[in-house]
Amino acid sequence: MNKLASLLSIFFLAFGCGQNNRIQIDAYDYDITKKVTVPHAAVVSAHPLASEVGLAILRKGGNAVDAAIATQFALAVVYPNAGNLGGGGFLVLHRQNGENITFDFRERAPGNASRDMYLDEQGEAVSTLSRDGHLAAGVPGTVAGAFASHDAYGRLPMAELIQPAIELAAKGFAITEREARGLNRTKGDFEKYNTKRPAFVKDGDWKEGDTLIQTDLARTLERIRDLGQAGFYEGETADLIVAEMTRGGGIISHQDLKDYRAVQRDPITFDYRDYRIVTMPLPSSGGVMMQQMLGMLEAHPIGQYGYGTSEAVQLMIEIERRAYADRTEYMGDPDFVEVPVHRLVDKQYLAERMSDYSPLKATPSVAVQAGVWQESEETTHLSVVDEEGNAVAVTTTLNGAYGSRVVVGGAGFILNNEMDDFSAKPGVPNKFGLLGTDANAIAPGKRMLSSMTPTIVLKDNAPYLVLGTPGGSTIITSVFQTLVNILDFGLSVEEAVNNPKFHHQWQPDVVYVERDFSAETRAKLMTMGYQFTERAPIGRTEVIRITESGVEAVADKRGDDSAAGY
Repeated sequence: MNKLASLLSIFFLAFGCGQNNRIQIDAYDYDITKKVTVPHAAVVSAHPLASEVGLAILRKGGNAVDAAIATQFALAVVYPNAGNLGGGGFLVLHRQNGENITFDFRERAPGNASRDMYLDEQGEAVSTLSRDGHLAAGVPGTVAGAFASHDAYGRLPMAELIQPAIELAAKGFAITEREARGLNRTKGDFEKYNTKRPAFVKDGDWKEGDTLIQTDLARTLERIRDLGQAGFYEGETADLIVAEMTRGGGIISHQDLKDYRAVQRDPITFDYRDYRIVTMPLPSSGGVMMQQMLGMLEAHPIGQYGYGTSEAVQLMIEIERRAYADRTEYMGDPDFVEVPVHRLVDKQYLAERMSDYSPLKATPSVAVQAGVWQESEETTHLSVVDEEGNAVAVTTTLNGAYGSRVVVGGAGFILNNEMDDFSAKPGVPNKFGLLGTDANAIAPGKRMLSSMTPTIVLKDNAPYLVLGTPGGSTIITSVFQTLVNILDFGLSVEEAVNNPKFHHQWQPDVVYVERDFSAETRAKLMTMGYQFTERAPIGRTEVIRITESGVEAVADKRGDDSAAGY
């Protein structure tokens, strides 16, 4: 590595974290750490430099909220695939005093959006319009979410939390082999959808160890540092966003940006066996579905079936099938549509949903519709715990890899393609194969339905697990399986995170599996009528477990994810 650049990187991160408790981080020569077991506090995220930034904030006296914010801003620099300023997400917080809080900073449809904006003259959905380029972008929420959570529960000045990201962007860092492949793979799209050449495009190919410098992004981060939330949603940055929309045919306006607000919502909390689950409410479908799936599972002694057995996997597939059918029919932004959440998670209703479950036999999805009653993939997750007992789970997204692939000219950050998470037309699948109905139709100012499922598990009212994952429609099933692996099967955290995953989402009626999924179990399930499709790795789950002996943080083997702690 370049020794001068290495020395500069050590200096800036020490400076970015203040003069006390200096932490040296070399942005040109760093290691990926898949597991740490420490006595006090830990951070696990999609990139080792981001995790180290979060750790530095914890060491400096910041709390879990501070560390999560600093990690998020660092991910916006070092993990452009999904880390972002131009996307949105959700944060779940458990405070040491027992309070549980969530922040919703999901993207919103622009004011000029309309229900049929992605339909052609024949009324058919044009999927490329909601996925590629400027028209695919919703109004970003990530920066507003950072300030909302910091204003309420942060401790250190926001400027100190943003500074490491500024320095990483301005002075650069060495990219990994995986990052080089991603940038090379997306080069054509960056050239196609951008009116100004972004930092992600270079002459020739990127390779491991190359330095990525993002000068425009550094200046944007400086405006946020100096001007607060207005440094993004107003002034120069807002002007740059709107100018980019004008050049590329997008519809985000100055008013859309100025009007954006993050929302603090009551979490979904429920008991599962001897644990308390704290997770995200709508417009994340993940929390409601987690309560549905674990509620359907609780009546069955799945632990006795054994991890990975055909009996256990079949039961979980059938539960996933029914929950995803309900998602399609009923779920949307609760500020715009009335979602019958209490009915969807009612124990009697969940028992009825499983009444046609038959062991040893697949239930075709055509025979499983949304429940009825009479009325009377690309995302990133980080987990943090501090030594005071605060825990934070944050999932943010651009939707697809590198989002819309539109980089705001002069501002240096990628815009999301989150409008594809709306139902462009009832019955037409989105990028992840998920169907939708009127509940998730496009409307100005509406938040699109999400699968992100940041989750905290409490044991005796204290944090026990902090987890989440990227993965589009597979997020919910990945979190579900991780919880069952640990809470029911008693697997180690490493096994729960890294063992092969499976996924079923009602439609299409196929079970997706990773390539190393058990051939024996697959063969048994095929005799019951299940169809399988091998696919690329599912999710990148980040888990922290807190026990009497300390804090254990595990990063998923499927990426450059890395854990750090002290």
